[in-house]
Amino acid sequence: VIEEIAAAVRGTPGATLLDVDPGYSTNRTVYTFVGSPDDVVEAAINAAQVAYRLIDMTTHKGEHPRMGAMDVCPFIPVKGVSEEECVVVANSFGARLAEELDVPVFLYGAASTKDYRKTMPQIRDGEYEGMKEKLKMEEWAPDFGSREWVPRWGATATGVRKYLIAYNINMVATKEQAHRIALNLREQGRGPDQPGRLRCCQAIGWYLQEQNIAQISINLTDFDVTPIHIAYEEAKKDAEKLNLAVTGSEIVGLVPLAAILRAAEHYIKKEKLFIVEEVQKVHLAINRLGLSTLSPFKPKERIIEYSLEGCAGKLAGSSVEQFIRSVAARTPAPGGGSVAATVAALGAALGAMVGQLTYGKRQWESLDSTMRKVIPPLHEAAISLIPAIDADTAAFNKYTERCHETSSEHR
Repeated sequence: VIEEIAAAVRGTPGATLLDVDPGYSTNRTVYTFVGSPDDVVEAAINAAQVAYRLIDMTTHKGEHPRMGAMDVCPFIPVKGVSEEECVVVANSFGARLAEELDVPVFLYGAASTKDYRKTMPQIRDGEYEGMKEKLKMEEWAPDFGSREWVPRWGATATGVRKYLIAYNINMVATKEQAHRIALNLREQGRGPDQPGRLRCCQAIGWYLQEQNIAQISINLTDFDVTPIHIAYEEAKKDAEKLNLAVTGSEIVGLVPLAAILRAAEHYIKKEKLFIVEEVQKVHLAINRLGLSTLSPFKPKERIIEYSLEGCAGKLAGSSVEQFIRSVAARTPAPGGGSVAATVAALGAALGAMVGQLTYGKRQWESLDSTMRKVIPPLHEAAISLIPAIDADTAAFNKYTERCHETSSEHR
């Protein structure tokens, strides 16, 4: 089943399957794929058609809350698309899914217009077993499709949200002990009178039979509000109070680079470390969070920016010779802006190089504190200027294209 659904996504022109993350105890698989708005809708429909044919929810059991064969299908703006555009995409997908498979579909997140059904816990409340009766209630009429119960399928939610990080913290504990800590952490807490400590955090406790450990299963719905490392450290605090061991953690699916780097910066500051290279920061975060405890965390496969091919721009990714030849060509771009960005990046890189050659040497030990202050901004400037090499040329090309589109009197 898992591979056939993956094949349906892979076989969709324009869609790229980045990750397939199955869970045995949860009996749930997360698929991550990218593409243009039309292509990702087509891929999601293709995946749903296979799921409709192969999955029977009447026999489904699993640790994770669920309400349907395709439980939830969120659309997340990654690059070159706005949240508003994703809302249109979610509506398009929901309408097609309901029409083609004749199943109930709910909108959630930014796509929902009803406050009482904005979040997945709200919509999924009662789970699959309670959905048949829920659909009969006027306030729970689906956004697309009829209220007719489809036992083999259940119901589906689709919508728009920020990048959600599915994050599990490993514990040598019982399911009940893990859930107790989850209640302390999650925003909902134990109810309106006993809210939890972490905002934008959903959590439950469960037990992984195949690993013989308990987990605090967390959804971080906005990692800008509650970062990964905060959730991890807060869980450790509560575990210590209960004399329980936290033995690392895991990320389900993919994770934004910014979330990993933020965790790294936390431990760099906490431990007074000096690390400027991105790859070393990533390694530190993996180590401190214990992300490879259950299975190896491979950055190139698990960090979304690394998993996307062609991240470097056309110019920045070219050889020095190719870049010089393109500047010398009989075309207006690349021009001065791209050259200036290149020179500025090289200048900052040279400064960072000198600083790193100075730092850590016994004969210049007296300069270590100065180098710790000087190197990071130079290194950051060198790296952050690289995208500007292509951005200037792209902006110029877009400008000239628009000029050609407008009439001469508007130029």
